[in-house]
Amino acid sequence: MRPTASTDPTAPAGPPAPLDVPGLQRRLAEFAAARNWQPYHTPKNLVAALSVEASELVEIFQWLTPEESARVMEDPDTAHRVGDEVADVLAYLLQLCEVLGIDPLAVLDAKIDRNEHRFPA
Repeated sequence: MRPTASTDPTAPAGPPAPLDVPGLQRRLAEFAAARNWQPYHTPKNLVAALSVEASELVEIFQWLTPEESARVMEDPDTAHRVGDEVADVLAYLLQLCEVLGIDPLAVLDAKIDRNEHRFPA
């Protein structure tokens, strides 16, 4: 559950706090810390987990035609599975970035800049 905008437990519930990368990374770190999982969240283990989750996402699409893959979100059960796997991939990627001190938005922005120069329109 996302925290509300107020941190005062006696304050009336307001709209959820806006999502942001550092906030999500904090939630993931708190989740892991509450379960004493930090010793397992090494770069090597996080990359392996990221690969496994990406493979689970690939598995959903593996035998679909291009047309079927374009309609995958039309089936509620499949859409839910896709969303869960995307969330797992993103969670492990954000945790990896946190452990390595990488700003994921900054490195993505820089990569897009390099690609714009490499592949002009």
